[in-house]
Amino acid sequence: MSSLRKTSVIWEEIDEDADNQRIDNFLLNLLKGVPKSHVYRILRSGEVRVNSGRVDAMYRLKIGDRVRIPPVQVAPAKSGSINAPKWGGALLGEVILYEDEGLLALNKPAGVAVHGGSGISIGVIEQLRVERPKTRFLELVHRLDRDTSGILLVAKKRSMLVAMHEMLRTGATDKRYLALVRGQFREEKKVVKASLHKFLTESGERRVMVRDDGKVSQTVFRRRQRFQEVTLLEAQLMTGRTHQIRVHLAHLGYPIAGDDKYGDFAWNKALVKQGLKRMFLHAASLRFIHPVQATPLVLEAPLPPDLARFLERLTPLTHAL
Repeated sequence: MSSLRKTSVIWEEIDEDADNQRIDNFLLNLLKGVPKSHVYRILRSGEVRVNSGRVDAMYRLKIGDRVRIPPVQVAPAKSGSINAPKWGGALLGEVILYEDEGLLALNKPAGVAVHGGSGISIGVIEQLRVERPKTRFLELVHRLDRDTSGILLVAKKRSMLVAMHEMLRTGATDKRYLALVRGQFREEKKVVKASLHKFLTESGERRVMVRDDGKVSQTVFRRRQRFQEVTLLEAQLMTGRTHQIRVHLAHLGYPIAGDDKYGDFAWNKALVKQGLKRMFLHAASLRFIHPVQATPLVLEAPLPPDLARFLERLTPLTHAL
């Protein structure tokens, strides 16, 4: 007997949360468990109606639009896989740093992808939608690499997503990371301006390199603590390019410990034997003026236990700055 269930006709009136959203993305978010191919089929066939008229997948919704969604078959979530813990062994409540009506801040564990794809069945955003089925809007404000831990923002309203994207675009946020690098970082503070270019390797993997015709990129590095063979740095992002911190540090000759894309691979193997089994990069703090409350919001994520324990085993040369 089939476990599929068939919905009845759904009528949705568009509010500010879906204003200016493409209808295909709106439907994909609303009809969880419906294959993407079927969503596009009901759009092409004209079964989806907006204000009693046909629209294509590129149509952008407006406040007050009435959307008719035909009956569709929905597959229930698989309890053995999709509901499995996806928070590095923690419960969702244990990784929440802050939450209000429009914004959610998580302390993402390392090893957890922010979204599914490329062989990853489910990421942070998909897991959130499973755990909070009544929350109609959940979208990533920004991204973190899978191996990077720390602060990750999720918007619960479209208006919040738009506002946060504008703040990130204009540099109205203060984002800082902690990174452990090979060698003695000479300066207490160093501003790096090096344009970054994205490309694909022969195997199809995404990579980034410093190149003059790339996108303008800037990172401010501050020395936090020196050890015998490594330095703990604070990295302040002035722009938000893919792999920016990792590539800037590798370009300077200070690869991040455990970085499997831009790091020192022989050194990484030695670090595993010393107890470091992941990249030492952590999104530690984020500050900005809340778009709705108009007050400063300071988010901080403490260094994860595995990274803190690794630091404790190192021999410091100076006290933390």
